Amino acid sequence: MNYLDKLRAASAARNSLLCVGLDPEPKNVPGGLDGAIALCRRIIDATCEAACCYKPNAAFWEQYGPRGWEALATIRAAVPSDIPVIIDCKRADVPNTMAAYATAVFDAMGFDAATVHAYHGADSLAAFAGYKSKGTYVVCHTSNPGRADLQHLDASGEPLYMKVADLAARANLAVVIGATAPAEAAAVRKKFAKLPFLLPGIGRQGGDVEASVRAAYNGDAASCLIAVAGAVMYAEDHRKEAIMWRDRIRKATEHAHQR
Repeated sequence: MNYLDKLRAASAARNSLLCVGLDPEPKNVPGGLDGAIALCRRIIDATCEAACCYKPNAAFWEQYGPRGWEALATIRAAVPSDIPVIIDCKRADVPNTMAAYATAVFDAMGFDAATVHAYHGADSLAAFAGYKSKGTYVVCHTSNPGRADLQHLDASGEPLYMKVADLAARANLAVVIGATAPAEAAAVRKKFAKLPFLLPGIGRQGGDVEASVRAAYNGDAASCLIAVAGAVMYAEDHRKEAIMWRDRIRKATEHAHQR
């Protein structure tokens, strides 16, 4: 089963489009790395009936030093085998280096999908695209205010982020589009009807769930994977919070489908 089919199966089993981020912040997680591992294992146990995907961000584990990668492997192994795991690492480099990155995240670490940047061009994406059973999300339009510095530059009559979406589509990959920019998500969806989306930025970053779902959802579970991190991680009741987000996203898809 390839990544997208695994995602669709996990989504159908849970009636969910919720992806839970696993991004421990030392200031908020007592006990150092061991505390971060324990917290994330509790979150997985509490949310695995509501989440169809998990997404640890590599940087939040690398900050703990060499043992951080070992902890990532521990967390990846803690996720039920039917639920895919995305490593949010946003790799970018020339082709031979990207091949090494792909080997690291897919072969050595066993993740189901990863995030990458496309600034080096189409040939830099080829190594990740070559892993047909895995998923690759190309960063297209981000959730931070500084996105306008480059992502909205004119590129032959359309914004640069649309060129990135085109690169991803031609390589049969997916895209990351921040949930704080539903208008841009809608523009990409209008041009690329079947492109799978990962939409982070929900919760503490202020992304609009309903607007993002309206913009992205096309009836396919893989079209609209909504990522929520801190709001679930630091909730008093992880399970209750995850169910709330799952149900809110599901309700939004129902409204979107009725349009």
